This record gives sequence, structure tokens and C-alpha cells, in this order.
Amino acid sequence: MADPYHHALSSVKKWGGVPEDTLAVHQFFDQTKRAWCDPRHRAVLHSTFGIELAIQVFGPTITLSNGRKIPTRWIGEQHVQEDCGFIPRIDQWLQKLPLDDWMIRGARTFSRTITLDEQETPSV
Repeated sequence: MADPYHHALSSVKKWGGVPEDTLAVHQFFDQTKRAWCDPRHRAVLHSTFGIELAIQVFGPTITLSNGRKIPTRWIGEQHVQEDCGFIPRIDQWLQKLPLDDWMIRGARTFSRTITLDEQETPSV
């Protein structure tokens, strides 16, 4: 969908109320468009992880103007499904992301393992 408002209109068709009832949740998912207005902006929040973040921000339920209480998860799932056709996990987005040198600068090499001698002795 083109705009959070259109997602909110879709929410009204599903659960009633008015678009303003769910608009803030839909704006949450599309806030990354401000940084990069390209479908790839969805990689940041259009996932199971983004839905969990929305629940943390808005709480577990939203009370619509018609008095009906619906799970925030439903609104997030609706938004992501309308845009992606399914609800991807964050690893499905990130596994397509190529690693560039700047992303791993300062990180240990992947082949090195941490031995128990390098760690602090656990207290019992």
C-alpha cells in the first residue's frame, strides 16, 4: 500500500472504528520511508521483529473508537502482510544483505573461538 493512512482504512474494514484508531501503528511501520523511500525500507520493521517492537511501543492491545479492543499484533501483521504478502522473519531480510568491510570493522574474525581460559571464571 502507498501510505499508512490506506493501511488504516484497511484496518477499519477489518475491525471497525475510524482510521485514526490504528494510524499511529501503521505510521510506526512506515517511519523508515523518511530515511529511504524505496521498498527496501521495509527490511527494518516489516518482520516478526518489527511487530514485536510495535507491541513494546503501543502495548499489547489498541482500543478502537467503537470500544473494541484488538491486539496490536493483529495490526502489525495486517500491515506487513499487505506490503510483503507474508510476514518475514528478520533473518529472511538480513541473509540477503551482503557484508561490507565497514560492517565488521573492529569485530573478531569469524574463525576465532573464545576458549574458557579467555573468559572470566564463572562464579558458583
